[in-house]
Amino acid sequence: MIIAARRTPLRRANGALKGLRAHELLAPVLRSLLESAGVAPEAVADVVIGNAVGGGGNVARLAALEAGLPVSVPGVTVDRQCGSGLDAIVLASRLVAAGGGGIYLAGGVESISTAPLRAHRGGDGAPEFFARAQFTPRGHGDPDMGVAAENVAGRFGISRERQDAFALRSHQRALSAAAAGVFEGEIIPLPGPAAAGSGAVGDDGSGAVEDSVRDDDGPRPRLSAALLARFPAAFVAGGTVTAGNSCFDADGAAAVVITSVERARGLGARDGLLVLGTDTAGVDPELLGIGAAAAGERLLAAQGLSAGDIGLVEFNEAFASQALACLDRLGIDPGRANLDGGALALGHAYGASGAVLVTRLLAQARRDPVEGQLALALISIAGGMGTAALLGYRTIL
Repeated sequence: MIIAARRTPLRRANGALKGLRAHELLAPVLRSLLESAGVAPEAVADVVIGNAVGGGGNVARLAALEAGLPVSVPGVTVDRQCGSGLDAIVLASRLVAAGGGGIYLAGGVESISTAPLRAHRGGDGAPEFFARAQFTPRGHGDPDMGVAAENVAGRFGISRERQDAFALRSHQRALSAAAAGVFEGEIIPLPGPAAAGSGAVGDDGSGAVEDSVRDDDGPRPRLSAALLARFPAAFVAGGTVTAGNSCFDADGAAAVVITSVERARGLGARDGLLVLGTDTAGVDPELLGIGAAAAGERLLAAQGLSAGDIGLVEFNEAFASQALACLDRLGIDPGRANLDGGALALGHAYGASGAVLVTRLLAQARRDPVEGQLALALISIAGGMGTAALLGYRTIL
């Protein structure tokens, strides 16, 4: 059962959080989770963290020690690229099921701003730098993410108009949620450039520098349908995928406390999300954005459920085209997904994004509690994969 969830603000890469490395983003989240759930640091069985483009070296262990957990608490880092944060939570849930009553901290982190440069060694031993890892053999196709989003839009008939409307709604919902204070209970403030003494200029170009970062900076209040319509195709000439209906890269972290119902009761938890089932599926890498739908279909079928049985849905909006294609295929009205906006407005912090989905679902379930309400987290993954997790809201008596 997931009994607590926290995240950092999500900030554009090379912005206000660019001075913090991945473990420095994650450690405050872990500390806050322990405090909010009433968990003694030494009681943690393991720290399971997803990360996609970091420097290696087991960021889970590094962040756990940075957070002040004792050296007796281990850590393991999971890499399933964009799915890493959700898959870390899935792995922790299976560890709970296998071991009975352990308490786990699980989630994901990404500091795109401080990610290392990558290079292969050439024939002469000199570095040959590359922008991203290879996800599939050449014979399977290995498109860049934007090209794959265009492939999905074309194959599944997702128009430019639908993509732009979906993106605009994401921003509008995120703005409304922020104005209503919806995110305040889940966000852990971080030191900004002023506190770090970096001398950096503010994200808004004003020259002002934040000493504390408390809010997401992605939602755009001036965005409109007319403005979105002016964006040119970003990845394929004459295409429909633009910078306006695609996510932006973000720095951030998110994590949860997950344990057995019995242990949760002993900690004094009043409610939480039960992990009822999970699935990860593979698809054609050329259509990698549809991976979440393949996983979701199998998961719902295995549980004997249909889309109409699901009350809350969080889908990682890397691109509007893939979100719409997946939701259409699952029979989920896109208007029911991402009630407070998604990655199109908030940003995509790669390895953290799947954990952000779960953080949002717990907050939504508690905001309007319905015993037994089902929630679905969905994320598509580079290389042609997708992960889905079915959760259920439950009070603890």
